[in-house]
Amino acid sequence: MTFKELNISEPILKALANKNYKTPTPIQEQAIPIALDGRDLLGLAQTGTGKTAAFAIPIIQQLSLSQNKSRKREIAALVITPTRELAIQIDECFTDYAKHTGIRNTVIFGGVSQRPQVDQLNNGTDILIATPGRLLDLINQKVITLEHIRHFVLDEADRMLDMGFIHDIKRLLPLLPKQRQTLFFSATMPAAIDQLSKTILHKPVKVEVAPVSSVVDTIEQHLYFVEKPQKSDLLISLLAKEKNKSVLIFSRTKHGADKIARILTKKGVGCEAIHGNKSQGARQRALTNFKSGTTKVIVATDIAARGIDIANLELVINYDLPDVAETYVHRIGRTGRAGKHGTALTFCAPEERVMLKDIQKLTGKVLNTVATRA
Repeated sequence: MTFKELNISEPILKALANKNYKTPTPIQEQAIPIALDGRDLLGLAQTGTGKTAAFAIPIIQQLSLSQNKSRKREIAALVITPTRELAIQIDECFTDYAKHTGIRNTVIFGGVSQRPQVDQLNNGTDILIATPGRLLDLINQKVITLEHIRHFVLDEADRMLDMGFIHDIKRLLPLLPKQRQTLFFSATMPAAIDQLSKTILHKPVKVEVAPVSSVVDTIEQHLYFVEKPQKSDLLISLLAKEKNKSVLIFSRTKHGADKIARILTKKGVGCEAIHGNKSQGARQRALTNFKSGTTKVIVATDIAARGIDIANLELVINYDLPDVAETYVHRIGRTGRAGKHGTALTFCAPEERVMLKDIQKLTGKVLNTVATRA
């Protein structure tokens, strides 16, 4: 199937062609026709499946067909997402797809001055991409009204729950018009998210792609049993063998990410750490350097890494095992995208074996153990 067969308008097709996007992914193939039809959607999809385009393209198309150039621009579509990095990434996608349509999009998030964001909003926008905290702040300041919203997207709902944003979402819902289209996306469906989806969706069509097993089956995975104090030596040894590869290293904590980055820098490995304690500018610079290949190694916590979307990321290293098994799948799913080869290496200290057991139970795979000689 092609994008043209999905009845996408010419201006958007032109933008997709400019980005060399030829064939829709499974989530796009299933979700775009439903969304174009104005139906509510419940999308179950992992990161990296192309879900941003699955909601961005139909929203841009519907707004461009109904836009009235003589009227003041009001916010007609709202996308809520948990992290700044993800908000910026989604905003970039909207900018790309809407290039030839005249539709305008704006992104707002906390951690930076609100003045430039307010100025942009005052100039008028059709689509707003926002993190929950900054959105509520600007609503309370009467800068933003949600009364004209026709399309509402809740992205990464399970991550919203992990980060404690569900109460913010529940505060926002009554401010939205009852007559609207809602597109709800989550990688997993814990009970609280299932309940939330039932309260905000009206007769939704469910779309599910890339179950856990299919994501992990496409990635070469290796396991290293190692004592905690020896992890850094093992990491340095492995990175020496993987020179010139782009590597994403996961740490469970912010402090741990900084410590790993310091150890690697001392050993002459060019790397940067990103986490919630870093300023927005520092995080964005680190991501830009990583995406451009200026920095080959980046150390991240799970939340900060949500904004990393690199088509040819070659290697993921789980320096620490995550507390939640599903997070392992999110982590390794950042490599091996779009049919490319990907590798994930996992370090497991004795105290982490219970987490390893949960991961192997979830994925249905026993990880290939490698003898360690750091």
